Amino acid sequence: MSQQLSIDIITIPAKEGRSFTLQQDQYIKIIDIAGQQVSDFVAYNAHNHKERLDPTVTMDVLRSININLHDKIYSNLYTPMFTLIEDKVGKHDFLNSSCRPEMYAFLYQKPDHASCYHNLNNALSQHGISPPDQHHAFNIFMNTVVDEKGLIQVKAPLSKAGDYITLKAEMDVIVAISACPCEESDCNGYLCTPIQVEIH
Repeated sequence: MSQQLSIDIITIPAKEGRSFTLQQDQYIKIIDIAGQQVSDFVAYNAHNHKERLDPTVTMDVLRSININLHDKIYSNLYTPMFTLIEDKVGKHDFLNSSCRPEMYAFLYQKPDHASCYHNLNNALSQHGISPPDQHHAFNIFMNTVVDEKGLIQVKAPLSKAGDYITLKAEMDVIVAISACPCEESDCNGYLCTPIQVEIH
């Protein structure tokens, strides 16, 4: 990886989203600039928008709620979309759907709060992708803990400033990432910060 030249660098401001295209065999590096910032990551086949990244299929194939180096992330059609090449954190989430206005209204009485749902929709609209009923993302840096009784807690991310993961695209894809705007819980350590993306 160190010998590959960066061809694009994007900073996603705190609480916002961005989208970009990757060709097969390109690498995308997601960097937590300040630490403890979740990044909701979704992707679509660039040539067939009905095929999308699917956390449930990925867990089915991996037989795990966790992802390790060299594991693949799969589409709803059970096709590999990405391979995990580098990971400085080792703790991410496939379980939680993206935050949305209804969640903020229900949990925090803030129906007009920014959300990953709207961030991702806005970013993907540039590529002609219509909003789904819900985004089921690969939640990079999100620290979801399931205890022995099956109880689920979202705790502060383990990522420190400058930590990152790198994914290799296994097909041509459209990617959208939201720097999660939730500052009402430990999800982002009660503080939302930017995310940096490098495409190699």
